[in-house]
Amino acid sequence: MTNMLEIRWHGRGGQGAKTAALLLAEAAAAVGKHVQAFPEYGPERMGAPVVSYNRISDSPITIHSAVTSPRYVAVLDPTFIGSIDFTTGMPHDSMLLINSPGTAKELRRRMKLQNDSIRLYTLDATRISEETIGRAIPNTPMLGAMVAITKVMDIDELLKDTEGRLQRKFRDRPKLITGNLAAITRAYEEVESQ
Repeated sequence: MTNMLEIRWHGRGGQGAKTAALLLAEAAAAVGKHVQAFPEYGPERMGAPVVSYNRISDSPITIHSAVTSPRYVAVLDPTFIGSIDFTTGMPHDSMLLINSPGTAKELRRRMKLQNDSIRLYTLDATRISEETIGRAIPNTPMLGAMVAITKVMDIDELLKDTEGRLQRKFRDRPKLITGNLAAITRAYEEVESQ
């Protein structure tokens, strides 16, 4: 990776958009990348819109402003479709990842997305999280899918770093740790493109 990778995460408070950006940055830093991860949101409350960002580079990052032209965008909540233009600022040859049980073709029609230079990926991250973690928290499946799409690191590197962080936070809840790691792995394998 020679260029800086920029990612925008859309979600609602409680879905883990901020946590996904932080976990990705921490894992990327652990493999020697230079990183930034930061949220942008109004009053903090469950269910309110949240936007988080990542910058990841092989070189030091000297930009300290909002991400305005992300090549990658992740949407954790499909209920935003129709009310937010996720493609704002996305350059040509960009990738949009949406948590949805629908196909990329269906979502492209529903969003009236006519820009063929934006590749659309779908993943039912909510279902994966319910089946592996036991709760509808789509952030770790979306994290696995984002690594599959960006190829910013190997899945094993992501799993190793994330496992260490989850063990420190949830050492008394091993099922939560194994569930999140399973969610990341499944999403990495199941993400689909148009």
